[in-house]
Amino acid sequence: MIQKLQGAIRSLPLDTARDLLHGRPLGHPLHPVLVQVPIGCWLSAAVMDVMPAGQRAATTLTAVGLAGIAPAAITGWIDWADLPPEQARVGLAHAVANVTAVAFFAASLTARFRHRPAKARLWSLGGLVAVGVTGALGGHVAYRQAVGAWPAA
Repeated sequence: MIQKLQGAIRSLPLDTARDLLHGRPLGHPLHPVLVQVPIGCWLSAAVMDVMPAGQRAATTLTAVGLAGIAPAAITGWIDWADLPPEQARVGLAHAVANVTAVAFFAASLTARFRHRPAKARLWSLGGLVAVGVTGALGGHVAYRQAVGAWPAA
């Protein structure tokens, strides 16, 4: 299944856009750069949640973080399609954790629009936990890709 999905992504008619999505003009992958937008916004939203009168800023930051997901996800899938099977499995778990984080932050934004700040903060906290898990998985994939193996203990 993983190889078929990777093949489908590699067969997309992206031409020169593929190199851009990989980040080749930058000399390094673009995906890790783009994930900083949602992560930074969501972490900042959590800080604003504990500040007096920070609810409006937290709502804005949550929304901007959600808007930043599409570019990060697209570049992530393009990079994932070129991974070897072992890394691709971890990358797929990374994607599932990302979907969980996005769902939590979408629920948080919905609660914010409905003027339910306590629920919004709880959803946001769950989202941050999912972001931590997905970051650890993404770091594992990136480290394995960069050096090929873990250092000997």
